[in-house]
Amino acid sequence: MHDFPHHDSLYGKIQPLLFRHDPETIHEHTLTLLHQIARLPLAKKILHQAYQLDDAALQVKLWDKTFPNPIGLAAGFDKDGKAFNPLFALGFGFVEVGTVTPLPQPGNPKPRVFRLPEDLSLINRLGFNNQGVESLVAHIKKNQPDGILGINIGKNKATSIDSAVQDYDTALRTVYDHAGYITINISSPNTEKLRALQEQEALRSLIERLLTIREELVRQGKPKKVILLKIAPDLTEKTFHDIITILREFTIDGVIATNTTLERNDLKSPAGQEQGGLSGAALRSLSTQVIGKLYREFGSSLPIIGVGGIFSGKDAYEKIRAGASLVQIYTGLIYRGPAVVKFVKQELLQQLKQDGFASVADAVGADFH
Repeated sequence: MHDFPHHDSLYGKIQPLLFRHDPETIHEHTLTLLHQIARLPLAKKILHQAYQLDDAALQVKLWDKTFPNPIGLAAGFDKDGKAFNPLFALGFGFVEVGTVTPLPQPGNPKPRVFRLPEDLSLINRLGFNNQGVESLVAHIKKNQPDGILGINIGKNKATSIDSAVQDYDTALRTVYDHAGYITINISSPNTEKLRALQEQEALRSLIERLLTIREELVRQGKPKKVILLKIAPDLTEKTFHDIITILREFTIDGVIATNTTLERNDLKSPAGQEQGGLSGAALRSLSTQVIGKLYREFGSSLPIIGVGGIFSGKDAYEKIRAGASLVQIYTGLIYRGPAVVKFVKQELLQQLKQDGFASVADAVGADFH
């Protein structure tokens, strides 16, 4: 195990055994186990008692919602919404499921997930493998979420980029009633040409359509749901400027920064040259830079969810100080185990106290104040 302020000694013992097996297989077994726990109220209660850590200083009020803490689970871990309530029991302040597409699809050929232990990172080229939006909604209807549940939507591989807006339209309408917030994923590197949707005219068409649908649904008496845009970390200056232009033009509720990266800098692991999106510690500084650039443009008027390489409270605090109101973990859960959320919260509280901040909200964007 690496030198973190807190350790889960049990997970430290079993992690080498888990890491002998294919990462996607272990992931599927983990989800199956969590799915079983979801059916057992006592098991969920035991998880809750073991992993919860609540403190008023960690509460974040955003979009007329109260997040019990700023540590969320990023999309991709529970694509089909099979295990979100046991995940809430691990102490997450919110959970994002998906990416989900209108129709079921198998994703890219296996193997498609690779551990980079020397770099505390992962590479995946999953390609939006999921059971489709109707299946996700069916799971949510059966299990009312125990917390704020985000739903991340994308386009099917078979849908051309020119027709992509229709896929997002279908997915948005289908998930709308069941989401605490909805994330528009146009930044995965594993669906061909998807990132072209970040360019100005394509992005304008997409956002205009989705916000029009929201207005239409609100006119029908439905509540106004939060819509977020998830962007890539490796943007050209032009594409970043295009995104900024659209964010100024339309009332998007916030940005998730960032998705995985295609960059490969100074990786030590043999699997480092596999194709796909890189997540984990190798992404940390790049995603934090994007958060800082967004915060400099918009300040607190555009909430940011920071994601990429969060393993400790120090990592979370770095993203909060750069401008993130909330953060998300994925790879940190794989390397540090189920106690990671509790550890991050403990360490974040220490950092806030040390620097004289009464709450997370007080520290947001502190690097630029």
